[in-house]
Amino acid sequence: MAFGGCKNTPGNTFQGYVEGEYVYVASPYGGRLLTLMVRRGQTVPPDAGLFGLEAVEENEAVARAEQELAAQKAVLADLRLGKRPQELDVIRAQLAQAKATEERSAKQRRRDEAQITSGAISRADLEASQAQHTADAQKVRELAAQLAVAELSARAHQIDNQAALVKSAEATLAEARWRLAQKTPAAPAAAFARYLVVDTLFRQGEWISSGTPVVKLLPPDKVKVRFFVPEQAVSRLTLGQRVLVRMDGWQEPVNCRISFVGPEAEYTPPVIYSNDTRQKLIFPVEAHPDPPPDFSEATAATNPDAAAPVPARPPLHPGLPVTVEVP
Repeated sequence: MAFGGCKNTPGNTFQGYVEGEYVYVASPYGGRLLTLMVRRGQTVPPDAGLFGLEAVEENEAVARAEQELAAQKAVLADLRLGKRPQELDVIRAQLAQAKATEERSAKQRRRDEAQITSGAISRADLEASQAQHTADAQKVRELAAQLAVAELSARAHQIDNQAALVKSAEATLAEARWRLAQKTPAAPAAAFARYLVVDTLFRQGEWISSGTPVVKLLPPDKVKVRFFVPEQAVSRLTLGQRVLVRMDGWQEPVNCRISFVGPEAEYTPPVIYSNDTRQKLIFPVEAHPDPPPDFSEATAATNPDAAAPVPARPPLHPGLPVTVEVP
């Protein structure tokens, strides 16, 4: 086709062909092909599932990561709560008993202090009741302090360490889910409506190595016209310039815009330049078709009267020979 651009055609008409920039979808991990969700010639929207590989190991990894995260979150919650309610109830009961004992010893101390002046009790008995009351009061203060500590959560650094473990478990789970998602690749996200499935490269049951393409897609905005112009005409072409593309079986020309002009010649004769050999130089040029009208097929199907009918899109199939006219 490159040499076809050197034919004797009018000065503003050149030969070329349609070319597509394909998207080859693969998984970064290997596995047996279990499901093939698309077929050749079908159109699919962005983010649509394309195929699925066996993922026994990845599913198990996700389950383990979920269990580990749940365990770490439970430990963190326990650290923030302090002791269990049953343990707190035991300390509260001990504190109530100690308070009752302290009240009895306080009454006994007061009686002994009242009787010491009359000689009813000895100085030793008074000192014993005073010491007992002091010990009982100290026991009350001790249990009250234990209850206050038991109601507190764990130390700040322990909580911070456990929170870091929870974040690590969350990251592990996110990674496991990402690896699982890579076993069911989808069409890349894009602004246009649908991809064309050009080919499926494997059958169900076959083993797929990591990184091996399984589905070949053609984005609608990656169809272009590639044509060749001689040396004397390349200087007249500029980026964004409009050209008309004609093909057999299609009456109206297709409007395209030049998106690339080759900086180097495709063919250079193995002799020094002369007036004759310079005419053999050709330069590659690429042009993209204008976008189609903004009217979705879904709207036309559900409400035919919503707008004017959408004109049929030109059949710009990769490999199709075309004639390009520069106005």
